[in-house]
Amino acid sequence: MLTLILLILTVIGLLAIMRREAGAVPALVMLGGLGLVGLLLGSPVLGLLLWIGAAAVAAAGLPTLRIRWLTPRLFAMFKRVSPKVSDTERTALEAGTVAWDGDLFSGRPDWSRLLAYHDDGLSDEERAFLDHQCSVAAGMCNAWEIAKERADLPEELWQYLKKEGFFGMIIPQEYGGLGFSAKAQSLVLQKLSISEMLMVTVGVPNSLGPGELLLKYGTQAQKDHYLPRLADGREIPCFGLTGPRAGSDATSLPDTGVVCKQMIDGEEVLGLRLNFEKRWITLAPIATVVGLAFRLFDPDRLLGEEEDRGITLALVPRHTQGMEIGRRHHPIGSPFLNGPIRGKDVFVPLDTIIGGTEMIGQGWRMLVECLSIGRCITLPSGASGTSRYALGWTGGFARIRRQFNVPVAEMEGVQEPLARMAALGYIAKAAVYQTANTIDRGEKPAVPSAILKSQLTEFQRIVLSDGMDIHGGKAVTLGPRNYLGIGYSANPVAITVEGANIMTRNLMIFGQGAIRCHPFVLKELAASDNNDLKAFDHAFFGHAALICGNAARAFTMGLGIGKPSVPFDAIAAPYARDISRLSAGFSLCADAAMASLGASLKQREMISARLGDVLSNLYLASMVLKEWQEGDRVEGEAALLHYSCTHLLQRAEQAFDELFDNLPNRALAGVLRAVVMPLGRRWKRPADRLTREIAQAVSRDTALRTKLLDGAWTANDGAQDNPLARYNALLTEYDRAEALYRTVNKAYAKGELPRQALHPEVRLEAALEKGLVSEEDAEFMRRFEAEVLELLSVDDFEYDAFAMDKSKVLRHDAA
Repeated sequence: MLTLILLILTVIGLLAIMRREAGAVPALVMLGGLGLVGLLLGSPVLGLLLWIGAAAVAAAGLPTLRIRWLTPRLFAMFKRVSPKVSDTERTALEAGTVAWDGDLFSGRPDWSRLLAYHDDGLSDEERAFLDHQCSVAAGMCNAWEIAKERADLPEELWQYLKKEGFFGMIIPQEYGGLGFSAKAQSLVLQKLSISEMLMVTVGVPNSLGPGELLLKYGTQAQKDHYLPRLADGREIPCFGLTGPRAGSDATSLPDTGVVCKQMIDGEEVLGLRLNFEKRWITLAPIATVVGLAFRLFDPDRLLGEEEDRGITLALVPRHTQGMEIGRRHHPIGSPFLNGPIRGKDVFVPLDTIIGGTEMIGQGWRMLVECLSIGRCITLPSGASGTSRYALGWTGGFARIRRQFNVPVAEMEGVQEPLARMAALGYIAKAAVYQTANTIDRGEKPAVPSAILKSQLTEFQRIVLSDGMDIHGGKAVTLGPRNYLGIGYSANPVAITVEGANIMTRNLMIFGQGAIRCHPFVLKELAASDNNDLKAFDHAFFGHAALICGNAARAFTMGLGIGKPSVPFDAIAAPYARDISRLSAGFSLCADAAMASLGASLKQREMISARLGDVLSNLYLASMVLKEWQEGDRVEGEAALLHYSCTHLLQRAEQAFDELFDNLPNRALAGVLRAVVMPLGRRWKRPADRLTREIAQAVSRDTALRTKLLDGAWTANDGAQDNPLARYNALLTEYDRAEALYRTVNKAYAKGELPRQALHPEVRLEAALEKGLVSEEDAEFMRRFEAEVLELLSVDDFEYDAFAMDKSKVLRHDAA
């Protein structure tokens, strides 16, 4: 009996010490004390074993002892098996900052740190710009006209964008820009997402355009010349990075610059001779200044002793001799301005290098640091805004579209995708806004930028697909009335650009985060590079303590023991606690994968992707909780919070399951499953009752629908028609219309109206004649039904309207 009691006390004590990462001394005291009790009270074998354990803990856990015998051996082994980090990878790893993503990687997230990123909201100028200028710009867009009739934005919209400073949102006011916060930039792009082409046109100059590169690295002369001209639209920028052989692997670009001298107007000028071929460059067809990335060589040693000077960036004016520019690609779905740029022996002076000669060879670092912010904002904001419009249109359509005498919004088959659209839009909105808020607080989120770009554009794909399914024939028939189809067909662009989602998910999220965000891996690698035994000892055994701590935390919390304290209300707290539990499991599995696979983990992309999926879902769920904590809640929002967090945590556990099923070391996989999920999976798909509640709310005039559409263009006050405003207007009158529908249809079913009264309009007039409805109600329904029919209608065209070459049109009725 004593032996059993001592064993139980030992396990409990070790778990408690491990959970707190209390170190070797408490473990020594506990093991030694319990061993002494065993020796004195009749359990000598267990007592001796506990003393042996205490001796092992002392030898390995006390720094003064282990550094003499254990650490040198571990250090030599680590040097042999640790992955080699290339200069390119190191540049990417060192870019940006680590914030909440680091907490999740540690396995012990500090929620107070996340909530400390306080949101100060928008300035009066930013709010006014969103309310007025963005609404005006959105009101100038019709997707069909832009994509099919113009293949461009209207001229008056271009002029308005330039005049109002849309291209200078990131440029400080001292240079004539708007100087907006990251949150304001994001919200602008979300509102402009009513047109994918408009969002891209405004977004690119404010992300990867040369503006941000100039702000961070440009010489003062470059800033003084270009920034005011970029801010007011006199200069339209593009940036040439990708090419036929350099896409996702941008560091392998074959474009070159060679340092040389050339006679210009009778004077010898030191400069660069550029040869390049770029493709898929947004705004290239109309750009007036081209940012270029190339590999710089100095074979004649004109700048120093190095010949290969590395990736370098330059700004080249459009009309520079030898540069071919102006042709267009045809992106799928939406012909936003995108095209190739080529250059043959293009000579430019040295002062075209961004940042001057001091920044030669720093191009990859410059790009990575800029991408970490721009990738957080542009495409994720577009995805969030698109989801908002799609939900607004689809919820309205589902309510006014009637089949079998009921709105299709009442059918559970429609409610399921409608609720999913609402949840994904809710998650996207929270993630984009809260991450932008961390940028405004000084962070440069590298790993979150990869999470947002890949996850939210995938959400956009699901939302648009669901919207298309619910709309049916309304959305698959293109024309001026179709507000959804062109955006749906253009979605692959968002999936592909700024780091294709396949690459981002499989290589970047965990691949970059495993080293960049881990509390100890980067320190261990640095100690190895510097041959610093003491630093390695501190990092390695700190890492070992973290592994033990995460194992104990994951296991005990998996059993429901020792729930962490979290600063949330009763609704959100269970999700925060489970994020903490899964964070401990994630960190443990990350270390297990790195230890068991070593350098080969780089090639095991599916393993890396699943670990990245866990991290992504935990990050997104955290952003939802922060938004809930800080936002103004409305009726029905709790259901959406439950649905969203359940969905994300269910996906995280699914990724764990797939990881355990596929780890090559099967024994290790079994142990990890038992530790991380000792009672199995906790989370299932969201309950049907949540689905029904959410679908009802977003297809009616409710506070929840209003909140989800906040930030979209919802007024019908533009040059173009606004279907969202028309749907909203119908929903405000829907309850009255539904009561009249029931009255009329019930009378028809009873045979009180003529059997040939099949059309709603005919049936209404028959009901009026019978005195079943009043003239006032009949007039209301005439107007209501006419608006419904207009919104349900689709376009038709002349027979040969779609043929670019009319001479090739077959006239099948020629006889």
